[in-house]
Amino acid sequence: MTTTEYTVTGMTCGHCEMSVREEVSEVDGVTEVAVSHETGRLTVTSEGPLDDAAVLAAVDEAGYTASRA
Repeated sequence: MTTTEYTVTGMTCGHCEMSVREEVSEVDGVTEVAVSHETGRLTVTSEGPLDDAAVLAAVDEAGYTASRA
């Protein structure tokens, strides 16, 4: 298992967290997603190496901006 941390900007509430969680959960290989609007952190656990571009695109699709922490 691999855990990768990201910083997400623009989230302000639980609904924001849910939107990011739903989009990132659909990325191939992702097994667990934890997100907090309070800290601006996204933690993604995957079966192996994670496609950063796919995670960043998923966060963008949810309406927010992310970068690798």
